[in-house]
Amino acid sequence: MGNPTQNPETPQNTTTRPRISFLGCGYLGITNAICFAELGYEVIGYDVDAAKIEAFSSGTLPIHEPGLPELLKKNLESGRLRFTTDIQTVADFADVHFICVGTPQRQGEHSADLSYIEAAVTDLSRHLSRKCLIVGKSTVPVGTASWVQELVDRHAPEGLGVEVGWSPEFLQESNAMHDVLRPNRIVYAAQSEWASKLLRDVHKGILELAAVEDREVPIVETDLATAELVKVAANAFLSTKISFINAMADLCEVTGGDVTDLARAIGYDARIGNKFLRAGIGFGGGCLPKDIRALTARAGELGVGESFRFLGEVDQLNSRRRSHTVRAVADLVGRPSGPAGPNLSGLRVAYLGATFKPDTDDIRDSPALAIARKLRQARADVVVYDPEGIENAKAAAPELSFVKTLPEAVAEADVVCAMVPWEEFRTLDPEALGRQVAERRILDGMNAFDPEQWSAHGWDYRGIGR
Repeated sequence: MGNPTQNPETPQNTTTRPRISFLGCGYLGITNAICFAELGYEVIGYDVDAAKIEAFSSGTLPIHEPGLPELLKKNLESGRLRFTTDIQTVADFADVHFICVGTPQRQGEHSADLSYIEAAVTDLSRHLSRKCLIVGKSTVPVGTASWVQELVDRHAPEGLGVEVGWSPEFLQESNAMHDVLRPNRIVYAAQSEWASKLLRDVHKGILELAAVEDREVPIVETDLATAELVKVAANAFLSTKISFINAMADLCEVTGGDVTDLARAIGYDARIGNKFLRAGIGFGGGCLPKDIRALTARAGELGVGESFRFLGEVDQLNSRRRSHTVRAVADLVGRPSGPAGPNLSGLRVAYLGATFKPDTDDIRDSPALAIARKLRQARADVVVYDPEGIENAKAAAPELSFVKTLPEAVAEADVVCAMVPWEEFRTLDPEALGRQVAERRILDGMNAFDPEQWSAHGWDYRGIGR
């Protein structure tokens, strides 16, 4: 990922650029706030969490995202970026307000909880004193933008003419800064030419940077419903692709096929592509699982639920990867599962990885952490090491044992479970590792290793679908 502050410098031309606020300083809001300040905009970040705002204001970033802490400090010092818990300050400051609050899954349901959006929009609207544009960035059920416009019309002072637009986010954790500054596309929806021009001005800095670097950034200006659907459609498609290759992995395991060769072969087909075809322990994180469930729920509400029944199976197949992986560990160590599952008492498991993906400290709906807990429920002694996610994992799974270094995790282990493809794990030396463990047995949940190489060093190797 390129550093936006070096070769070339990020353009800083502020003429005709609107002032921007980001309401909700979670992963989405804080990344966008920092990056738009880096692009030369005057930016204010808002959150009701006073401790979070104090941390950001002092230059502390409590999430792991490569490159972002340096940009936070730089843009605080420049004066282009500041943070507040005062909604009146936000209302008075910005021409464009981006709504970046969370839309989690409702407790006990598949639908999205829009209460944070309602609270943010209602509070902002009541404090407005001039015309502005409110733009949703949060991932929401289709139809939300129209409802948000109704909220604005109901709570904003009469006659201001405040409009609502939508511009979905496409951030990938561990690559989020790059995804804001150098997106592979920009999508937005406006309800008037005034709003459309404002959104073009908002994205001018991104386009100027692209021009300097001789890149093109496709722009899709569309209607509100389509803009709302883009992110969930993308996540549903990627989820389906992951679950498909994992289903093929199951078939390969019972027929003697190799899913990595299969994925490579079909990935050469340009209609399919080779991304998201790595078989493994399944997908997780704060987006894909909840988004496919919310899409299914919303489709049902709109009377087209039958067309999305397949996403329920995609979700179920993904969830089954966790029990499947536990059984794979049991088979590897010669303790096949009974009716109540395997009994792994006395087994010391070196467990490598707790986050839902590498290069982040995010453990939300992490398949790796869920599998570690299932192994512990099967009475295994699970010793977990992760380069960045230990503290978050400790809070979520206190029943597990955690260590701070890889050698501590693998010492005298009966089996190594390599679960998250951190660089530190993908480059393991099978011979050096073999001298630290009690038994040379490894479950490659990442499908990142060469089975023949590991077998040549005396390891009993098991991959996913290999």
